[in-house]
Amino acid sequence: MLKRTNYCGNLKKSDIDKEVILNGWVHRWRDHGGVVFIDLRDRTGIVQLTFEGSSKEVHKIGQHLRTEYVIGLVGIVKARTSENINENIPTGEIEISVQKIEIMNKSQTTPINIAEKQEIEENTRLKYRYLDLRRPEKFNNLKLRHDVIAAIRNSFNQNNFMEVETPILTKSTPEGARDYLVPCRLVPGSFFALPQSPQLFKQLLMVAGFEKYYQIAKCFRDEDLRADRQPEFTQIDFEMSFVDEQDIIKTTEDLIKAAMKAADKDLPSFKKITYQESMDKYGTDAPDLRFDLEIVDLTAICHNVDFKVFRSVVESNGIVRAICVKDGASKLSRKDLDDLTKFVGKFGAKGMAWIKIQEEPEQKDQNSWQQRYLSPITKFFTKDQMEKIISKTGGQTGDLILFGADNKKVVCESLGRLRLEIAKKINLIKPHTFNFVWVTDFPMFELDKEGNITPKHHPFTCPDLKIMDVQNDDKKALLNINSRAYDIVLNGIEIGGGSIRIHQPELQQKIFHLLNISEEEAKEKFGFLLDALQYGAPPHGGLALGLDRFVMLLAEVDSIREVIAFPKTQSSSCPLTNAPSAVDNKQLQELHIKLRAQEKK
Repeated sequence: MLKRTNYCGNLKKSDIDKEVILNGWVHRWRDHGGVVFIDLRDRTGIVQLTFEGSSKEVHKIGQHLRTEYVIGLVGIVKARTSENINENIPTGEIEISVQKIEIMNKSQTTPINIAEKQEIEENTRLKYRYLDLRRPEKFNNLKLRHDVIAAIRNSFNQNNFMEVETPILTKSTPEGARDYLVPCRLVPGSFFALPQSPQLFKQLLMVAGFEKYYQIAKCFRDEDLRADRQPEFTQIDFEMSFVDEQDIIKTTEDLIKAAMKAADKDLPSFKKITYQESMDKYGTDAPDLRFDLEIVDLTAICHNVDFKVFRSVVESNGIVRAICVKDGASKLSRKDLDDLTKFVGKFGAKGMAWIKIQEEPEQKDQNSWQQRYLSPITKFFTKDQMEKIISKTGGQTGDLILFGADNKKVVCESLGRLRLEIAKKINLIKPHTFNFVWVTDFPMFELDKEGNITPKHHPFTCPDLKIMDVQNDDKKALLNINSRAYDIVLNGIEIGGGSIRIHQPELQQKIFHLLNISEEEAKEKFGFLLDALQYGAPPHGGLALGLDRFVMLLAEVDSIREVIAFPKTQSSSCPLTNAPSAVDNKQLQELHIKLRAQEKK
């Protein structure tokens, strides 16, 4: 076998007249009237091969090469003529005159065209993922992932963190999603669970005195999939002792800066807002701040207007809020407004009122102000009420004001989604922009669908200490308790979250009590943690950064499947290996498992 001395993409003008040995795949094959040209590809890039001046034997082999053949060759680096320089590739000034060649393996016609950029059905790409990853743009996504991990690992190591691996087979402690269960053959009827996160183990490492831990951790959740979800995913996980929120935030920012530098992106700045401010201004706890379109509260102004929709909402303790779209009167047509009204309906909104601000009329009288504010609802407002609305929203001539009126949850979600939809529709989002924001001071609790108190993050998050005086049945007081939790958001997507943890057993018992987790249940699920907290647990906190989401955003692709080597589909299956699959009865018997027969339709 001809063993390489150089990589294709690393060759340059300074290598002219050198003899090199290259290995790789035939990317393209061209025969121009008996003159054969080959583009040879390896993981570093592409270089052109020529057979002009080659021996008859070598030239004959070159004529019989086809795309995706695996070859090795000896050649001389030559300068291209000025008219043949290819400025689109780094090696475009040179070519390789082939002196000796070896076909290491042939290839059938591939079901995926490696050399051409084209849309390919995802199931086909995943079935032949090893071919899909030969495409340079797909390979580069994985190269970016590698570079990011290497930079982050280096940043941890330089700051005295220890990398510690935590168990993959562990105890089932559901965190809001279903566990993947693994039957234990040696203990019939018992199951391990695959970890949803290393949360409890990293806290135990703090009790053990490690002080600074990190891990590139595999995690598993059996949940419905979306573009940014996978049943198995990777977290950049770390925990620190004797720290407060600012220490965790600084460490995270250092990691992100290292990753951005490795990805050849501009170093970012970081904004910080509270959860309440985020919900009020952007309708979400993961705001996209690449554009303005802040939400404004008009509830106080609308409490006594004649517009029945707004007044009845306020009287029933709902809210009225609005978005002012600069120059929106000309940018959004009446059809656009009808489409946007249907759009917010998906999130519970019963409609969407709007006002277009026009030029001042030339002839003015006491009712001429109504001509300036074009809308079906203008007649239900006084001049003073309308001017207060315009002033509060910052509206000017040419602007469009869009309203949401309902309970707080519906208004926040519908307007939050609306501002993002409008930004996409009228191109407010600058490409290649990375906007980071910290969201802090999250509520400790929220209500689930049944109206029960449940943790906003997880039950190991440290709350405001005034919680010790709150009773179980005082839901209003509990919902006003803040936690010491924080999320890091990039371009409207939460890429990481963490908190200062509870390190005192009395406080942890109190949280379990407020969540109606009995002492028996707490001991059954978390007894090992509760025991550990009694032996001098230090104050500690940490964060988990979603590696897949982070790299997806840096690569500017639409799905984390594009930055994972062998991902699952949205139905949680693998077309490449046909997993998940049935197992034979012998395996089931060894595991003491019997399957229920499927009911006949």
